[in-house]
Amino acid sequence: MQPIIIVLIILVVLVFIALVKTIQVIPQASAAIVERFGRYTRTLNAGLNIVVPFIDSIRNRIDLREQVVPFPPQPVITQDNLVVNIDTVIYYQVTDARAATYEVASYIQAIEQLTVTTLRNIIGGMDLERTLTSREEINAALRGVLDEATGKWGIRVNRVELKAIEPPTSIQDSMEKQMRADRDKRAAILQAEGVRQSEILRAEGEKQSSILRAEGDAKAAALRAEGEAQAIRTVFESIHAGDADQKLLAYQYLQMLPKIAEGDANKLWIVPSEIGDALKGLSGAMGNFGPMGGGSGFNPANAGKDGASAADKAAADRREQPPID
Repeated sequence: MQPIIIVLIILVVLVFIALVKTIQVIPQASAAIVERFGRYTRTLNAGLNIVVPFIDSIRNRIDLREQVVPFPPQPVITQDNLVVNIDTVIYYQVTDARAATYEVASYIQAIEQLTVTTLRNIIGGMDLERTLTSREEINAALRGVLDEATGKWGIRVNRVELKAIEPPTSIQDSMEKQMRADRDKRAAILQAEGVRQSEILRAEGEKQSSILRAEGDAKAAALRAEGEAQAIRTVFESIHAGDADQKLLAYQYLQMLPKIAEGDANKLWIVPSEIGDALKGLSGAMGNFGPMGGGSGFNPANAGKDGASAADKAAADRREQPPID
């Protein structure tokens, strides 16, 4: 009985192993390469799959999701003979599991070497300044070359990114000094612009103040002139209303003469022509006093002749007087 039991146990174990090898469960976003006697048979997709045990074998299981592979820094020489270290990151995805298995031995290593070679070709045609400022251009050119070369391997390169571009230490120091100088320059420009704006605002304020002051002075002068004109009209109307005679007018003319002579700047007197008529009236008034006033007996009948001649002569003498120093 014991040999039979041992045989049954062995048969159960073999059946279990056969079932395990027959049923293959492939996870989502994965694929498996099946070989029969060492030759490619088919590709197993996600889900439950049945294979022939001990005849079919799983050669390779491939992840079909997008993969991210960082590559170590690579020294690259620019067009102006400067060595820069560039870190790259590749985003790729396997689109054909069979080609990725049989067309290239190790597609990760092949992508890395192709990336380094292509990067050196691209950077070799650029100077350092362009290399530092043209990342998008380098990424696009690198992705185009890699995607075209890896297409036959069943690989699609989705993105290529440059993580870092490190120039030599001496160049970094020079760039830092240049950046500091540029910042100082911008600060000086901003400060000068602030001073300029402040001066403009101050000038505008002074301009507005001068305009307002001039407008105030003009209004004040206009009001003063209007007041003086009103005073003159009032006096004129009062004189005409009082019916002033020639005597009073002559007396007012004589009172105004000392005021005209006031001041050190009055070197020359301007005697109006009406002073002759005023002096005529005054001489006539003085002649009317006669002996009572100690006069010389002036005859009003001759005022039109003698009086006028005397008044004109007196006025002419005053005009010809030299300036009083």
